Amino acid sequence: MVDTTRVSKVINAPLRYAYGWCTDFREDDSKLTGSSAQRRIVEKTKKRAVYVMIYEGADGKEKVAVSHVTLKPPNAWSLEQFGEEDYETGEYRLKSLGKNKTRIDMVFKETWKDIAKIPTIKEQTDSTNKSWDQFIAALEKDYEAESR
Repeated sequence: MVDTTRVSKVINAPLRYAYGWCTDFREDDSKLTGSSAQRRIVEKTKKRAVYVMIYEGADGKEKVAVSHVTLKPPNAWSLEQFGEEDYETGEYRLKSLGKNKTRIDMVFKETWKDIAKIPTIKEQTDSTNKSWDQFIAALEKDYEAESR
C-alpha cells in the first residue's frame, strides 16, 4: 500500500536562507519538534546527507530507519528513507514569494510494511503539518535573530 501526502507552507525568510537552514541536518533537529527520536549523522557533504533515525514504532518498540538525502541547490532536495515500518520518499521544493518570503512544497510517498496500525492520510498530513510548523517557527526565529 502506497500513501501520498502533500504539504505546502510559507516561510518568512528568503529562499537562500530557508534552503541553507532546511538542509543543514543536525543530530539535535528532533528537539525542535519535541520528538524523542534520535538522529545520528553518518555523512554530510555538499551533495548529500545520510543519517540513521532511532524512534518508537507504532508497536511501542524501538525502530530504526536510514535516510539518504540528495541536495539539489539552490531550491530542492529529495529524501529516500528505508525503515523497519515503511519505505518513504520525499521531494522538497522551495519557491521565492518575494524578498523575505518562501514557499516550501513537499510530497511524500510511503510504502508501508506489515505493521499493526498504518496511519491514515489525514494522520500523516496532520503530523507533517505539526512538525513543519515547529521547524518553520525555529527557522524564522533564527532568521530574525541573524537579521538584527
